[in-house]
Amino acid sequence: MKRLFTSESVTEGHPDKMCDQISDAILDAILAKDSNARVACETCTTTGLVMVMGEISTNCYVDIPKVVRETVREIGYDRAKYGFDCDTCSVMTTIDEQSADIAMGVDEALESKKGQKDEVEAVGAGDQGMMFGFATNETDAYMPLPIYMAHKLSRRLTEVRKDGTLDYLRPDGKTQVTVEYENNKPKRIDTIVISTQHGEEVSLETIEKDIKEHVINAVVPAELLDAETRYFINPTGRFVVGGPQGDSGLTGRKIIVDTYGGYGRHGGGAFSGKDSTKVDRSAAYAARWVAKNLVAAGIADKLEIQLAYAIGVAKPVSIEIETFGTGKMPEDKIVEIVEKVFDLRPGAIIRDLDLRKPIFKQTAAYGHFGRTDLDLPWERLNKIEEIKKYI
Repeated sequence: MKRLFTSESVTEGHPDKMCDQISDAILDAILAKDSNARVACETCTTTGLVMVMGEISTNCYVDIPKVVRETVREIGYDRAKYGFDCDTCSVMTTIDEQSADIAMGVDEALESKKGQKDEVEAVGAGDQGMMFGFATNETDAYMPLPIYMAHKLSRRLTEVRKDGTLDYLRPDGKTQVTVEYENNKPKRIDTIVISTQHGEEVSLETIEKDIKEHVINAVVPAELLDAETRYFINPTGRFVVGGPQGDSGLTGRKIIVDTYGGYGRHGGGAFSGKDSTKVDRSAAYAARWVAKNLVAAGIADKLEIQLAYAIGVAKPVSIEIETFGTGKMPEDKIVEIVEKVFDLRPGAIIRDLDLRKPIFKQTAAYGHFGRTDLDLPWERLNKIEEIKKYI
């Protein structure tokens, strides 16, 4: 049976991704000085303006406007003709402390209040909610091929812009990849869509030629392309106005780009700007860690795990596994293995994945998972042998 599946990615200059990077840059700047800080930092942007808001509890000082401007400069919006200028944009901040009502549940979990004095039990989940982790062996990165290739194209767009190969490109851009599956295995790429901001002096014909040569052919394996593959490069014909001048941006509005491109489910909570006591982030990272190690251990070809938490409670209220018919054992048995091998209380996740460190800004563009270019703790295959003991 043949089917098509499509995923998209965006470049670091996309206005929503710009906000994600600013929120995580602020988080990292705070964690570098205060590893136990509580941070929930949201950013929005529009023409000439960045606004940072949220709840931050820390004893350290961080120059937030400076972090904002440095981040925007790194992305590439450093002159007015690009539609946004890091040096002249207005930066507004409105920050409060974390609610005392929330803090009392995170500072001392329900289990700790009941006399269970385990140090890890003391950290309660920062909110209720469900989080999903996913892995598949269809790529070496244990990611679905559509999102994996879409991210590679987005990163390549930024590389050729920043290294001067295509100096007429501007920071904003989007990619989309449609993969044809046959019998649930990726067979070929059916369609590639790339929209990239550019200087007004360049023709569409030049952009199409250069993008195929320097972006698509540079990162997409030739065996995935054929005479029937369709290409849509700047299909509107012009993309000069971009970034926050073209669209307003907001933290947390690219949650599918951040994860599995729609191939795996999503609990709805965004990652960027949140410290690791927020299970929206830390438990989603842990779920990916679990799923990837289970697939690498040979338990399934494709696996999704759902975790759920109650605010102020350390232990997950539920763990569910789905193997889509590829599992080598019953799913309830896989749950038992997960409970034996992985400690999924927030305090344990923070400890085992070392999430008090300022490592988050690098994840805020081009995906949080399957990042072969980064050494991320939740991507490490360090539980395979322990899992195999129970198979």
